[in-house]
Amino acid sequence: MVKKVIFLIDMQSFYASVEKVANPALQNKPVIVSGDPERRSGIILAACPLAKKYGVKTAESLREAQLKCPEAAIVRPRMQLYIDMSYEITTILEQFTDLVEVFSIDEQFIDVTGSQKLFGDPLAIARQVQQAIFEKTGIYGRIGIGPNKVLAKMACDAFAKKNEEGIFQLDHSNMKEALWPLPIGNMFGVGRKMERHLQKMAILKIGHLANYPIHFLKKRWGINGEVLWQTANGIDYSPVSPNTHHQQKAIGHHMTLPRDYETLEDIKVILLELSEEVARRARSHGYRGHTVSVGVRGASFDFPTGFHRQIKLGCQTNFGMDIFQAAFELFCKHWDHSSIRSAGVTLSQLQSEGPYQLSLFDHSLKKERLNDAMDNIYAKYGATALMRASSLTKAGQVHVRAEKIGGHYK
Repeated sequence: MVKKVIFLIDMQSFYASVEKVANPALQNKPVIVSGDPERRSGIILAACPLAKKYGVKTAESLREAQLKCPEAAIVRPRMQLYIDMSYEITTILEQFTDLVEVFSIDEQFIDVTGSQKLFGDPLAIARQVQQAIFEKTGIYGRIGIGPNKVLAKMACDAFAKKNEEGIFQLDHSNMKEALWPLPIGNMFGVGRKMERHLQKMAILKIGHLANYPIHFLKKRWGINGEVLWQTANGIDYSPVSPNTHHQQKAIGHHMTLPRDYETLEDIKVILLELSEEVARRARSHGYRGHTVSVGVRGASFDFPTGFHRQIKLGCQTNFGMDIFQAAFELFCKHWDHSSIRSAGVTLSQLQSEGPYQLSLFDHSLKKERLNDAMDNIYAKYGATALMRASSLTKAGQVHVRAEKIGGHYK
């Protein structure tokens, strides 16, 4: 049986690297890509290696980063540019294999098992991939190699990102020596909250988890406990699939607000805008959904508050007001009247548009005609051509969001 060879390719400081390629004057300067501080989104999205030498970290505030590196060039994110570059990197990877799976905007899995007769052994292929990306884009890629996706990911994160060559191979022959001694927080799939839980169980290293009785983990966390144990033991059966993102499980929008929203009237405007946006995206992808979720986060960083709740609808929908009414009902039920700084609305349990059971009391056909009319206007005149009057108040964010992709400027 042929052994699988899977790569996880990660682009070093992707946003900052793209900005340096686009502007050669930045090449030898520390570069920080940050959100707009005036709109309360001054968070570091990327920092180049020169900036990181000063201690600048992703996700810290721009103010903290500037104190560490006052001479850094601050660049506002340009999401469309990064998306275009990510797509270009995908086309480069497709020259080595047709099994390319986009994991995130700056990370991609590829399966090169069948490519070895053409391009050589795994290390030789990795060097060719790295060179091809750099020559065509100017961006340096780090590559983790493994017999499955989870080991390739950890090979990249824990080792390739830290060695000079930017390439590391991790498999069951060196896993115990290389991977198991690492702190449990370094394992893929373990966040800060799970790390604390595991540490309380005296599971301090990945090797401790790998050798922990699986039935205890399953008893505490169910299937997730088994997944944790399998990850620690380098077990992963999921294939590299180019179609991973073709079938959506949920459609949602989240918004970080430009100021603290304290009144129900202001928050209502945001929930309505988010609901309309979710509905429009659901229709554009040909989906209806059964479940609406709403989540908010409080204004304090030191004492985080908020909630996330969901409700199942009586019938599937992609109509904005249906989604809003459910979201608003959930919000009113669980809100503690403290100010919020972010909110999100999600439609899940998606089903393809097509024949469905009509409700005698839901005015479904009238809603469909209204949806069609609105979507025709959006398609012809843009996202801001049609909006509710409430969006023209100070709380409204429709115009600002229309200029962005994924919450950042295009």
